[in-house]
Amino acid sequence: MWNEIKSDSDVLDLMNGFCYFHDSCIKEIKYISGAYVNEDLSMYPTNDLRRLSIIIQRQFEENPVMELEFSGLNYIKLFPADENHTCEILDATIILKSDCIDWCDCGKIKEEDLARYQGITVCASKLRWRIVEGCIGSKEVYVFR
Repeated sequence: MWNEIKSDSDVLDLMNGFCYFHDSCIKEIKYISGAYVNEDLSMYPTNDLRRLSIIIQRQFEENPVMELEFSGLNYIKLFPADENHTCEILDATIILKSDCIDWCDCGKIKEEDLARYQGITVCASKLRWRIVEGCIGSKEVYVFR
């Protein structure tokens, strides 16, 4: 069941329910633009979906896997840690604005600091989330057929 983020109360419920993403990590990311090429090689070149899905795994027995789905993606900034550093999320930030929502993999980030933040940041029109069952571990969730 999807849970939509529409209010500050929804943000607080998500953050409290998932301990502000403490002891979690981004497992996978999937992006769908909406553009495609048909079998006859004609193209639909419009980014009308701009949907980003993220699988988050965490070190909690209850609800260890969740999926965040951002629609109307404005941008994603990826500054992944290299193999010499860890990438666990200790806490996260969600900022709900009138026209978009921001998520980043660090807590207590202020809106004015988002542009300079050198971690993972997502900005989109909408955000929804759900619990995902049976997806803990290294096996890929978003498998290419």
